[in-house]
Parts: sequence; structure tokens; C-alpha cells
Amino acid sequence: MTDAVLVKVDEHGVAEVCLNRPEKKNAWNLAVFDGLTEAAETLANRDGLRAVILHGAGGVFSSGLDLSMLMEFGADIEGLRRSILTPGPRGANRYQRPCTAWRDLSVPVIAAVDGVAFGAGMQLALAADFRIAAPDARFSIMEAKWGLIPDMGISQFLPGLMRADQAKELIMSARVLSATEAVSLGLVTRLDAAPLDAARALAADLSDRSPDALAGAKQLVDRVWALPPGEGLAIEAELQAAIIGAPNQIEAVAAAVARRKPAFR
Repeated sequence: MTDAVLVKVDEHGVAEVCLNRPEKKNAWNLAVFDGLTEAAETLANRDGLRAVILHGAGGVFSSGLDLSMLMEFGADIEGLRRSILTPGPRGANRYQRPCTAWRDLSVPVIAAVDGVAFGAGMQLALAADFRIAAPDARFSIMEAKWGLIPDMGISQFLPGLMRADQAKELIMSARVLSATEAVSLGLVTRLDAAPLDAARALAADLSDRSPDALAGAKQLVDRVWALPPGEGLAIEAELQAAIIGAPNQIEAVAAAVARRKPAFR
């Protein structure tokens, strides 16, 4: 694992993934791209994982792409185009996978946002299931500033959060949003003066729930939210049939009846 991305997992199975370039406001270089992908893929294979928290070192989530990368990309545009057009796992290329890999995890992923979440940082935050932000945090889908479109999986995240006209306005203008406006647009789950502490509290609460139910809930929303009415019923039934009567569901009932902490597998 690169020093640009730090991972720790506590005894309850809650992982914290930290962007660790505070001197650059956690701007992304290739070490961040590849470090995030490696972290997600390693955690996906970890037994007992219950939740993941994404955050940035130094009081800043991420200022986006490191400008040095634009210079590196410019030195080999054709090579960059080939890389962009080469899909990897689940159709995501090297530059999309650092974000899409978190949506692919079966456990809840929480982004704790201090400072700014710009460009790549914004897309990483959008990849999480929940975004808890400081009241003075700022957000921007900033790629238009560099004559680009956002292309790190935003097509998979934004449609479930906001209207198409609002998305176009933010993508085309690259304007900076306050945390309050981000909440009003559905881009932030809630505000908290201490977002990392709030994320840890939420992760602790979720880790007491059945992991089967959490995985099923995540799949339910991600798979059916954009479907026409009625088309999600079969998916809903399929997910519930796999959960109901399984050991973790039985343990959830037994623990609730006995008023004790559950011991899930």
C-alpha cells in the first residue's frame, strides 16, 4: 500500500481509508489513484469487514487532481486515450476504478468531508453511500475548469442523487458549492461540525446491524432506484429471500428479543 493512501481496520471491522498528501491538500497523483484501488480491492477480500470511512489528512478531503498529472498526461495523449478506453473490472478503467470500487463493496462506505472536495475528490465522495460534511466544507465538480468532463464514475453516482438539469449546470459551470447548498441538492447526506467523528459513530452503529441486511439494503437501492415502477419488485424479493431465515437474520431477531448485542458471522 502506498503512503499516499493509508488504511487501518479496527477490532470491530470498521476500516478508515485516508488520503495522505496533506501538503498538497490531498491532490491526486498516480499513487493516490492506484492506492485507492488497491485499498478497496484488499478490503473487499477481508473477512469481517463491516464499514469503510473515507477521509483526508490535514483537515481537507481532497482538492482534486494534482496539476503535475495534467503535465504528465499531456506528454503522451495517445497513451492516455488508450488507457481511458481500456476497461478493467466491471467495465471501469484505471482512472474510474479508484471511485467505482467503493460502490462495488458490499459494506456501507461513508465519506467524511472537511475543507474541500473538488474534482476527483468530489467524485470519490459521491462514490460513498453517505457523505457527512463540515458546515464550512465546499464542493465542486471542477473538471470543466480544465476543459474536461468528469469521468471517474460520476455517471454511476450522480443520477441517483439529483435532477439532470441540476447535474448539467454543476458539470458545465464547475462552480463551487457551499455545504448547505450541497445538502439541498442531495449531494451531502448531512452536516456535522466534526464529520470524521460523526462518520465513526455512524459506522459503529451500522456495524451492530446484520451484515447481510446491510449488503442487501445497499444492493436494493443501487439496483432499483432508477428503474421504472414495478421493475424492482423481483430484485427486492430476490434479495429478501436470500436474507430471511439465514443465520445472521436469526441472530438479529434473537439479539433484539434478548436485548443483547448481536454476534454476527
